[in-house]
Amino acid sequence: MTDPTRLMRCAVYTRKSTEHNLDLAFTSLDAQREACEAYIRSQAGEGWRLVPEHYDDGGLSGASLDRAALQALLAEVRARRIDVVVVYKVDRLTRSLADFAKLIEIFDAHATCFVSVTQSFNTTTSIGRLTLNILLSFAQFEREVIGERVRDKIAASKRKGIWVGGPVPLGYAATDKKVLVVPAEAETVCAIFTRYLELGSVRALAEDLEHRGLRTKQRKLKDGRIVGGVAFGVGGLAHLLRNRFYIGEVVYRGETFRGDHEPILDPTLFAAVQARLAAQAVERRCRIRGLRSLLTGRLFDEEGHRMSPTHTNKKGVRYSYYVSAAVLRKHAPGPIGRVPAPELEAVVVDTIRRHLQGDGADAKPIPEANRELIERHLLRATVSAKQLTLYLRGDSAAAAGQDDPICAAGTPATISIPWIAPAATPAKGIVHVPAHNTPMKPASRELLLVAIAKARRWIKDIERGQSFAEIAGREGKVERHIRNLAPLAFVSPRIITAMIDGTAPAGITATTLMAGLSYSWAEQEQRFAHEPARARRAACHRPSATLS
Repeated sequence: MTDPTRLMRCAVYTRKSTEHNLDLAFTSLDAQREACEAYIRSQAGEGWRLVPEHYDDGGLSGASLDRAALQALLAEVRARRIDVVVVYKVDRLTRSLADFAKLIEIFDAHATCFVSVTQSFNTTTSIGRLTLNILLSFAQFEREVIGERVRDKIAASKRKGIWVGGPVPLGYAATDKKVLVVPAEAETVCAIFTRYLELGSVRALAEDLEHRGLRTKQRKLKDGRIVGGVAFGVGGLAHLLRNRFYIGEVVYRGETFRGDHEPILDPTLFAAVQARLAAQAVERRCRIRGLRSLLTGRLFDEEGHRMSPTHTNKKGVRYSYYVSAAVLRKHAPGPIGRVPAPELEAVVVDTIRRHLQGDGADAKPIPEANRELIERHLLRATVSAKQLTLYLRGDSAAAAGQDDPICAAGTPATISIPWIAPAATPAKGIVHVPAHNTPMKPASRELLLVAIAKARRWIKDIERGQSFAEIAGREGKVERHIRNLAPLAFVSPRIITAMIDGTAPAGITATTLMAGLSYSWAEQEQRFAHEPARARRAACHRPSATLS
């Protein structure tokens, strides 16, 4: 920069946080540019020359680097077409210490200097970087204080019932910062609430609205895109039916305040809908909790262990299965550790029905429901790797037309049918625990999840500029321990979900994870879904890592 024979290409970057007064002939962006251009002209003797391109971001916050002009400037820096980046103040570039560290790293990697016109420092020296970090700390503090003031203002406005922005519900439109009723949409809202009381089901209401051709509210975004105008979903309808905005109220952090907008619904109608929704929720919870599995108390494995019903929820889907008591007690399970409930129950019910109906021409259908059929006729069921054995009550055998006097006297009838448990099916890369595999122990799973959480926190500390040695000193560990466990931060989220849901095999440990760790999540999931044994063997050749 001190060589007058070298041409220094200078780019000016300007930013304004709000769109206020951006439509004026002379804005804050113009004032920043004039000051920067004057500074560049003062350095003309050092070979500084201004590039003609403008890099202006109006109405964008400095809390993020996702700004069009800034990204265009960084692209020019990476292409080595910019030698000096000039700003009016350092907080015009960013207000985040972490983001500024990333920018300085990019500038240093491409031999680009950074200059603030109103703040004198040199980023090539340690004292200059210290000064810059201090300034950025105050800039970040100022941004956080501004955020707190904005949040306090929003809270005060909400308590007064004032609409402060955001998506406007169906039935209303925002005009001059006021929420006004749209008559046509208001009629639709009233019809939705009334129709729900008639049908009594949100899902049936969604189907009815789809049949009538009613759609959600359309909204035009700032970039010109139009969202909405689609069929009502169950979740969206449930939210609409609970929205107190329609009776002239505003809800903020669990508290309800009187709004200054005109209500659409009568409070009596709204209260009736809320009562119906609450009653349905209670009924559903009672139904789920009180519904016993069909084979509860009647299903055993071939070694005589009782198989108990259980379930897991994954991505909103409920998976039900029966698990052997040997697995629950952490004993060595037999060939059958767990079986899927729906498939097994369907086979049992179908077998009993066909047995009771008989094979003759005069066979009559069995009118009993599945649960009543099981409770009345099934005494016990035993499942093995290749066979399912049903023991029916003696009166059931007689009812089926068996002439054996022993069966007629009350001895259970035996039905054996070939049966193979369905293979485990992959769910987005993670295979459910097969019947012969033992799930992770709760203690091991908790230790592994804690280790992954620590590794993620350490990687974030590294991104903020800390070293492994500093992290090790803070944690009271040796640096090698931190470096060994740090790769766990990049484990696939689906593998972690499998651990939380209890569908991950017991062979997964910190060592096996690091042995099979790949930069591709898909490769990680494929490896631990289909080759857990090979991952364990490969892990034996790596140094062990403790999870304490």
